[in-house]
Amino acid sequence: MLAASWLASQASAHGGCLNYTVGDTWYPGYSPFDDQPSQDAAPWMVQRKWTTNDPIFETTNASLSCNTPGTPARAYIPILPGQNITAVYMYWVHTVGPMLAWMARCTNDDCHTFDSSKADWFKIGERGLQDGTVELGNWFQKTFSNWDGNPSLWSEIVPRELKKGKYLVRHEIISLHSANKPQFYPECAHLDVGGDGSAEPDAEYLVKIPGVWSMDQPEININIYAPDVSNRTTYKIPGPPVWTGV
Repeated sequence: MLAASWLASQASAHGGCLNYTVGDTWYPGYSPFDDQPSQDAAPWMVQRKWTTNDPIFETTNASLSCNTPGTPARAYIPILPGQNITAVYMYWVHTVGPMLAWMARCTNDDCHTFDSSKADWFKIGERGLQDGTVELGNWFQKTFSNWDGNPSLWSEIVPRELKKGKYLVRHEIISLHSANKPQFYPECAHLDVGGDGSAEPDAEYLVKIPGVWSMDQPEININIYAPDVSNRTTYKIPGPPVWTGV
């Protein structure tokens, strides 16, 4: 039922992260198109609530951190530093713009009461223009999407030696197909990072969301169809550098 309702929504709308995998284990995410009360009460729910697959347009919108309403989940995905966290999408329709993965430590190791808009986020992965031009080239946002019925998978590595604790993971797609009108698609889940690591990112890697993006940034406020932009073969992904933990 989850897949059917999601696919029906894709015919006329946008998208978002449906599920997560770590190794061979599958963790269902939130579906705005299924029964919300049962999902809200589900003890296995690892993803923060989101009620629409429409984009966020404002760089200052409080929902930019974990979507709308971003209500905390009840469960955590267990994971170790160095393991892949894979976000699962279906039929992603947009093709231009960067994709970024973030993490943030939950205060007092309690993500159930943690305000994601107050978090110190660090970037654990980013995907951008792979080849070709800004307007017509192959962005990861374009090439990761499968149209044969198989899920579209986006994997990033939890930083090696990351300090044990409870974290948010945030997957964000920024679509740039509308001139000077970026579209933001974030979703968040709860992670329980194990192991015996002790590494934490320095201040240069930490940002607030909202706060990291601005319409003053040319990589965000961009017209990919403008003559001086469309034929570029490079795109600098904005924000802090990726922190790998080593």
